[in-house]
Amino acid sequence: MRKHYLTSPSTRREFVADSLRSAAALVALGNLPARRDDSAWHTRAYPFTLGVASGDPLPDGFVAWTRLAPDHLGGGGMPARPVPVRYEIASDDSFRQVVQRGEVLALPDLAHSVHVEVAGLAPAREYFYRFIAGADVSPVGRAVTAPVLGAAHSALRFAFASCQHYEHGYFTAYRHLVNDNVDLVVHLGDYIYEYGIATNNPNPIRRHDGEEIITLAQYRNRFALYKSDRDLQNAHASAPFIVTWDDHEVENNYANAISENNDPPEQFLKRRAAAYQAYYEHLPLRRTSMPSGREMRVYRRVHYGNLAEFNVLDSRQYRSDQPCADGRKPRCPEAFDPNRTLLGKEQEKWLLEGLGRSTARWNLLANQVVMGDNMIRRPNETADTYPLDTWNGYVAERQRILDFLATRKPSNPVVLTGDIHVNIAMDLRADWSRPTNPTVGVELVGTSISSGGDGQPMTDWGRWTLQYNPHMKYFDARRGYVLCNVTRDRLSADYRIVPLVTRPGGGVETAATFVVENGKPMLQKN
Repeated sequence: MRKHYLTSPSTRREFVADSLRSAAALVALGNLPARRDDSAWHTRAYPFTLGVASGDPLPDGFVAWTRLAPDHLGGGGMPARPVPVRYEIASDDSFRQVVQRGEVLALPDLAHSVHVEVAGLAPAREYFYRFIAGADVSPVGRAVTAPVLGAAHSALRFAFASCQHYEHGYFTAYRHLVNDNVDLVVHLGDYIYEYGIATNNPNPIRRHDGEEIITLAQYRNRFALYKSDRDLQNAHASAPFIVTWDDHEVENNYANAISENNDPPEQFLKRRAAAYQAYYEHLPLRRTSMPSGREMRVYRRVHYGNLAEFNVLDSRQYRSDQPCADGRKPRCPEAFDPNRTLLGKEQEKWLLEGLGRSTARWNLLANQVVMGDNMIRRPNETADTYPLDTWNGYVAERQRILDFLATRKPSNPVVLTGDIHVNIAMDLRADWSRPTNPTVGVELVGTSISSGGDGQPMTDWGRWTLQYNPHMKYFDARRGYVLCNVTRDRLSADYRIVPLVTRPGGGVETAATFVVENGKPMLQKN
């Protein structure tokens, strides 16, 4: 069983006291330098209330993150000046073998968050990290560096997750994910929800911290509320995260500069810029993702030797507005317009060129919304309907990607998807009208961490989905995450399910396992 790297005292007072005692003991043992005269830094409250995190591993390092926030729901509670923060990297979790020390400044312009881009470490090995501010010591985090690019690494174990609505339930799935001993976690979006208290949910399990968020201060407090969850903190401390966003980090179903409520674009872009900045401030991203004006680049590649390559997509910032006035309905001619885009021309070119030159055994697409054809027809309906916020509303661009997979045949393409709060496993085809044609890849759709409440194994929607989409092999509407084991010969995906999120605690089960064999782009039930 994996060690939990965050303490769990019964009260906040004990948490602070334990941290202070730990710092004093470490100084006495010589594992930390004696405290300098940090006259610019003074607080009476523990500053590491949001835990620690790591992300985007490289062969020689990773991003190590924290944020100083003694009053995490009240704007942070920090002075309006830079504060020095020390960090340590060790090869053991007791920090007897410290391999790197340094100091950075936590800046007020970035909400006193720090993003240390650790470098100079050995590839494909486990490290531990922590931060020190004054006499306060953060929880300990664990990270794993990637293998050297081109190295024939034999195995990768990762999980992917999405959609964690605080008001809909507890983040119990993360408690079990911590014990699954993964090298990586891929988060596919909806890390927070922007709604006000009990919006569309009159009986929330937990409560948001106020009205719908619009300003930078509100987005910061909302992120802080979510990151105060102990199970989420433990998950971040247990392994590096590769993150991308979907819509709720800003606003439901937004498209580029177009808001759900058709706010004036100039007004909405100010809101989007505030949301993007808060996203960067609270997640372990590199400087290459730091917001620039109203834009922020999150699409990127993360390599894991020559075993796997993650193509991390952004399907919100550059997309055309949803066709046919959005929603679930028959596709109008606009949905087939070749000039309409989900990724934007530059990102589409980046994706296809990268897939074309990839030497990885497994090419993984960290993707927000469903790519496979997803036709739904209820019993009283006579027309085919599609959810148009997904790739189903951007048919021509999707076809270009599927045709590329069919003709260029990059090795083992697997699409990892979130967004829709259900588990689906499906084969991808270049021609959906010919179910006997060869498949060109597979898509693994993961359910939500908590969004939608407890859920159920099967719904009417699920029955209709499986009935009208023969390329789909599985449907389950409970909560959880997907655990993937990758070797050079196969990728297996365990659909991990928690029965309840409306009450804390509870177990976990593997509801289904699917396997993809090397060189055979199709799902097999294990």
